[in-house]
Amino acid sequence: MENLVFDWNWTSVALVAVGYVCTIRLLRYRTEGSLQKKYPYKSRETMKKMTLQEAYEIQKVLFSQEFPFTAEKALQFALFRTYGIPSISTLLVKTRQLSTRSTVGKRYADTAVLIEEFMGNAPNHPRTIAAISRMNYLHAIYQKQNLISNDDLLYTLSLFALEPMRWFARYEWRSLNDLEKCAFGVFWKAQGDAMGIDMSCLSSKEAGSGLEWMEKLEAWSDAYEEKAMVPGISNKTTADQTVAVLLWDVPSALHPFGRKVVSALMDERLRKAMMYDAPPSWLQSTVEGALKGRAVFIRYLMPPRPYWLRHRNIDEEPDSDGRLHFTYYAAEPWYVRRNIWTRNDLTAWVKWMMGNPIPDKQFASDGYLIPEVGPKHAFGKGLKEQEIEEEKLRKMKRGGCPFAI
Repeated sequence: MENLVFDWNWTSVALVAVGYVCTIRLLRYRTEGSLQKKYPYKSRETMKKMTLQEAYEIQKVLFSQEFPFTAEKALQFALFRTYGIPSISTLLVKTRQLSTRSTVGKRYADTAVLIEEFMGNAPNHPRTIAAISRMNYLHAIYQKQNLISNDDLLYTLSLFALEPMRWFARYEWRSLNDLEKCAFGVFWKAQGDAMGIDMSCLSSKEAGSGLEWMEKLEAWSDAYEEKAMVPGISNKTTADQTVAVLLWDVPSALHPFGRKVVSALMDERLRKAMMYDAPPSWLQSTVEGALKGRAVFIRYLMPPRPYWLRHRNIDEEPDSDGRLHFTYYAAEPWYVRRNIWTRNDLTAWVKWMMGNPIPDKQFASDGYLIPEVGPKHAFGKGLKEQEIEEEKLRKMKRGGCPFAI
């Protein structure tokens, strides 16, 4: 009798476990299914009609609900990967914006602000228009001096489009489907247009789709890396400071190990360009195994993130002074509110005990206005140029399909 009860208990546990896994798997794919139902582009031909507004909506769900952790890391790594091109890293060393500890935190935060603003708000939203205009003004300072080439701008754009897709395929619980890849292509093609990047090398005689554009972009980006991603001291200088940001909250005694972990996330071409040593094979396998194990755990055991828990790094609405704030920070607390909560929560206490800064006025805790974002030498400058650029972007009517003839 006791054996019968014992067997029945284990059978019940097994049934509950199987039922839970099946339920989670069903819920996990519900968002993907709802997107395919809402945006019924089933073929490459119909995908040619996808609008920028639709692409933005699809991408925002993926970044804020489906894959928020990996999306953020992929975008960070996309920026990091650009430093493997000497023409890009040389400029960063020359301007000292990402090559010294005193400036890297601010530069990193400013870059994040502009990207978060134009990715997190609708294509025709004033904050999106302002962020792209500000970015264009800051780039124009160096373009006028012939310090930034069109190819380097297109390559940087390609990484922001391609790296999330690649990281999802390697490290997430599912890969992107064609609809989602098309959305990425439509979104980033439109950003390239807004930035004035010459993308004629990707064009064809016939109107394409975001999916086709992504395929052409990937082929071009890989070819550009083959010729331009070569070892350089400026690459390593910039990479070292960026890795220091990634390891900001890691005890200094563990930094050598942390650098090896970062190296394990690089492919051989990038590692050579950065002049980093290859990690031990066991560490490479451990890092890969941990990330893939996380993906399996999420796929079968974690319920999907609901809308009300969507990932956000920046306020959705400005404060009474029209300023915006970061709700999270990895290194220096730029643009994070200074209040009793941000200075006394667990994160603040850990950072304080490690000697790292917490939100304060020296880190612009009053928040930011988009026209003020950028290095010190550009503060308060470019307002007239930004107004002209904003008017030009508004006239582009950016919500439609960027491939329409």
